[in-house]
Amino acid sequence: METVLLYILGFVVVLVGILVSVALHEVGHLVPAKLFNVRVGQYMVGFGKTLWSTRRGETEYGIKLLPLGGYISMAGMYPPAKGETESRDSSTGFLETLMQDARDQSAESIEPGHEDRVFYKLPVWKRIIIMFGGPFMNLVIGVVLFAVVLSGFGVYQASTTIENVPQCVIPVSSDKQKCDEGAAPSPAAEAGILPGDRIVSIDGVDITEWDQITSLIRKSPGENLDIVLDRAGSTITVQATPLVNEVSVLDELGAPVLDDNKKPVTQKAGYLGISPTATRQVQPLSEVLPFVGNVISRVTQVIINLPKRLVDVANAAFGSEERDPNGPVGVVGVGRIAGEVTSNTETPVQDRVSTLLGLLAGLNVSLFVFNLVPLLPLDGGHIAGALWEGIRRFFAKLFKRPDPGPIDIAKFLPLTLAVVFLLGGMSLLLLYADIFKPITLP
Repeated sequence: METVLLYILGFVVVLVGILVSVALHEVGHLVPAKLFNVRVGQYMVGFGKTLWSTRRGETEYGIKLLPLGGYISMAGMYPPAKGETESRDSSTGFLETLMQDARDQSAESIEPGHEDRVFYKLPVWKRIIIMFGGPFMNLVIGVVLFAVVLSGFGVYQASTTIENVPQCVIPVSSDKQKCDEGAAPSPAAEAGILPGDRIVSIDGVDITEWDQITSLIRKSPGENLDIVLDRAGSTITVQATPLVNEVSVLDELGAPVLDDNKKPVTQKAGYLGISPTATRQVQPLSEVLPFVGNVISRVTQVIINLPKRLVDVANAAFGSEERDPNGPVGVVGVGRIAGEVTSNTETPVQDRVSTLLGLLAGLNVSLFVFNLVPLLPLDGGHIAGALWEGIRRFFAKLFKRPDPGPIDIAKFLPLTLAVVFLLGGMSLLLLYADIFKPITLP
């Protein structure tokens, strides 16, 4: 019963965290919009039927039934068509009607006497600030939460203390888990290195981090190394000769690189036969921004390769393949992961809290990157439109041509509908996969 309650607690915590992130994202739009005197009719968290609302001044604040996002309603999001000052009827086709309806609704949001308090009349830089404010708020949340995780709780890192010494040499590509009878011992076992030993130096090089050990061993196959160990407070020196073995290729973060079949990419390198003990280490605040930068880089790569990633999700969801733990995941999947984390009573509470905060931090950084994709209806689409308008006006002024006026964003509604359709399909696929083929945590 306790495990079930903890699972529900984890799911609820992440759901509330997502709603708060959405609410603050919209605050990131709301504050600069009001600062620039744009009339904001609504600030809503969620979509669908309104569950609760209240009015403060000219703005209605509320919560809606479906917690799938949020929005603020600004007056004059769409300018009238070029050469028009008011709405007109359109019957030239579905898409034309759709575009004109958007312009009409935008015009209806403009209150008499407030014709200048509209979004499309703002200078380009102000519109960019308003639209960037939402993603920027997600970035701020991600940075703050990662700062708590890294500099408050700390993260597990490989120490210079040895945790395991395999008794024989087993290539990475092998499926064997145990040594065969008569198998050659690993160089570390043969040299008498034991679990719990701390490596002090290798061939006169003082050791302060595990990456040094890995680098020295991998580039020294066949060379006899003098290794100084701290064993229970006593200093001893052993000699060991790394063998040439098949080892994993590591990325810049120290994780194994996988091929298209999710198998480790290997290379020939020196092998000693030791693995590190992971210890929680508090990081200085100066490490937070570089860490967030790495997360942004990884999320960007996922988004760039999103079509292939979604194909992989579909193959896993409807086939026998396992889900990629580094692939895209939906809200239900995030909730399931949070539930598994909190219900794992064998993990210390500190680790569970840290993992949940890291999960929410990563989610906010992902929202920051995703919302900057230059496609409507995402914030990045509005930013791209404003930038293009600024470029057109700059060159018109440079060559002394008439001002081309605001870009008719309504013309991009067909593309917007296509993007919404694709996002909806992606959400349904991830929902199905998260329910019937969830990501398995190690």
